[in-house]
Amino acid sequence: MPAGASSDLLTNLLRDVSRSFYLTLRVLPGGIGRPIGLAYLLARATDTIADTELVPVEERLQALDALRVRILGERSAPLDFSKLVAAQDAGSSPAERLLLVRIEEALAALEGLEAGDVQRIRSVLEVITGGQELDLHRFGSLGAGGLAALPNAAALDDYTYRVAGCVGEFWTRMCLAHLFRADAAFEQSLLADGIRFGQGLQLVNILRDLPKDLGNGRCYLPADELSDAGLRPVDLRNPANEGRLKPVYDRWLKRADTHLDAGWRYTTSLPRGQVRMRLACAWPALLGMRTLQKLRGGGVLDPARRIKVTRAEVKGVLWRSVVRLPVGRWWDGLGEWARTAPSR
Repeated sequence: MPAGASSDLLTNLLRDVSRSFYLTLRVLPGGIGRPIGLAYLLARATDTIADTELVPVEERLQALDALRVRILGERSAPLDFSKLVAAQDAGSSPAERLLLVRIEEALAALEGLEAGDVQRIRSVLEVITGGQELDLHRFGSLGAGGLAALPNAAALDDYTYRVAGCVGEFWTRMCLAHLFRADAAFEQSLLADGIRFGQGLQLVNILRDLPKDLGNGRCYLPADELSDAGLRPVDLRNPANEGRLKPVYDRWLKRADTHLDAGWRYTTSLPRGQVRMRLACAWPALLGMRTLQKLRGGGVLDPARRIKVTRAEVKGVLWRSVVRLPVGRWWDGLGEWARTAPSR
């Protein structure tokens, strides 16, 4: 593949499909940014396939499997996702459609990486695609107006690991391979906290996007916990039931908060010389904490209300993280600031 094509794939296209996360990807140190960016592109491609609702579930599962085996190096026949691209609705991202068109370039770029990075990317993508396939089996055939929930907390923990916790694990292994060494105890601590970091960020997404997911037939809050509160998943489509949901919702808010505590511990335990990696980890952790604070304010079942961190707050997080970075104790206190500072 021409170098220019690879460069464009990992700059312009990566920027367009990753949106706000591109800030984090851009700050990654040299040697690690390219493989992590490529892993993100491939994960975004699998996610786009899974979310193409105008294509029958069985066809999406077949396309996911075809891409998975190509990523794993088990097959070499070129992929043709033109039918999936044609089925993207008007509201879908043009960049994501382009990514499916250029999927062979992304796969060629994967083969051009060093062997260790190829294996790490293959391992994490195998877990991610497994989670996406499980999601399609659970929710994909419900039909118009259908709604289903995950059965219990174990299923939600498993889901958040498959789609995000494994990314924290992958991220850590990339750091240890390229940036710094760790003894056995520190490595295990980083891996455990990295997994929880990813799970916490995914829980933030689930709690924030609850009305949207309900509209799409998906309830990620456990059915048994809802039942204990006298609720069915369909009851959550009525914002008037927020008070009854509150004990369940608050329990998962707390779980997300403790996971992000582990994420902040992960961030502050990185070697102080790893400035870029510290910033890359700090931004999603701090923005996740700010989002949780907003979610505590209520209105979480209102589909007309979009709860998110403002652009001004994003700039505030970026500015504070950079200014405080040289002063250890001041930097470490950013987690408490993000959790308690007044929300705008």
